[in-house]
Amino acid sequence: MKKIENLIKTYYDFPKKGIAFKDVLEIIQDPEVFRELIIKMSSNEVLINSEAILSIDARGFIFGSAISFQSSKPMVVARKPGKLPGELIQENYNLEYGKNSLSIQKKALERFNSYVIVDDLLATGGTVDCVTKLIRRNDKRVSGLLTVIELKELGGRSRFDFPVESIITI
Repeated sequence: MKKIENLIKTYYDFPKKGIAFKDVLEIIQDPEVFRELIIKMSSNEVLINSEAILSIDARGFIFGSAISFQSSKPMVVARKPGKLPGELIQENYNLEYGKNSLSIQKKALERFNSYVIVDDLLATGGTVDCVTKLIRRNDKRVSGLLTVIELKELGGRSRFDFPVESIITI
């Protein structure tokens, strides 16, 4: 896991002053490290105990799709506004640096009852909370959260009543 940590870069004052942005994109530029990470995430119990993966726009898609492939689990996506066609369910949320919303195609949630949420990073938990509300509003269950990085000092995991698994805790 030290190899993974070394590939995470911090950009200060991005996207606005006071934010220390953790960039995971160098992980996917190292196929050996990326493969090791995906195999580790794909064998996690919260994933095994779910029927499907729900990946969050946009970096969550990178990890979610690779985990979906490795684990042979289906994947549903939560996207930012204006990115999905069809009948949508939508929820607003606050970021550390602004506001946004996420949408899921209503039909996509009909096929499965339990989801593991996959994203690159857990900070305050606002984005994951948004997705959790969307899932539960449709009488579905969240079996857990699986992230590459967790920013422990921001306490995001304390918001959730389901298992949170992070490969790296900073």
